[in-house]
Amino acid sequence: MILAIDGPAGAGKSTVAKLVAKELGLTFLDTGAMYRGVTLEVLRLELDPADAEACARVAASLKLEFDAQGKLHLDGRPGEPAIRSSPVTRAVSQVSAHAAVRAIVVAQQQRIAATSRGVVAEGRDTTTVVFPRAEHKFFLTASSHERARRRAHELGTPQALEQIRAEIEERDRKDSTRAVSPLVKAPDAHEIITDGKSAEEVAHALLAIVAGRRA
Repeated sequence: MILAIDGPAGAGKSTVAKLVAKELGLTFLDTGAMYRGVTLEVLRLELDPADAEACARVAASLKLEFDAQGKLHLDGRPGEPAIRSSPVTRAVSQVSAHAAVRAIVVAQQQRIAATSRGVVAEGRDTTTVVFPRAEHKFFLTASSHERARRRAHELGTPQALEQIRAEIEERDRKDSTRAVSPLVKAPDAHEIITDGKSAEEVAHALLAIVAGRRA
């Protein structure tokens, strides 16, 4: 079974996807982390995130895998927490917008799903591009203020709330207007607004829909 979850940055996709994957006994697949991994390596090598060919070479050279806790590893090296750093956050939209990078990473995502008994995948194009035939599709969203508040709390930097909000809104703009695989809600995806809801409440809502489809 493939359950795909899309939505903008900070909507709670990762936490909810982990809870759902655990409940269903499926593999958690954080597709956004994979693009962050490529971006981290691009920056480490001091390459230009705007250079499509250089970014594609990096993507093709990396083995991107997840451990049992759902944490990304790059060629066997832990990617956390470096892939969540501000420099990576600022550059990942540019790196992930390159068509060649997306083609390489999507192929790895589909390979992971093909070798698993089932996945809960979250990202920005999992319902539309990566797994368009997923049995279950969801689109999670929340206001930019709520998403910034969550991210600031996660990072332990409440004083940076407005800066984080500005970064999130800029990421939204880039993700939804890019030429390749833009962030959009699939017509057959269930939309869930997560403002004021805990991750557990959202996960419960997803699982209820999945159970209803199975009945």
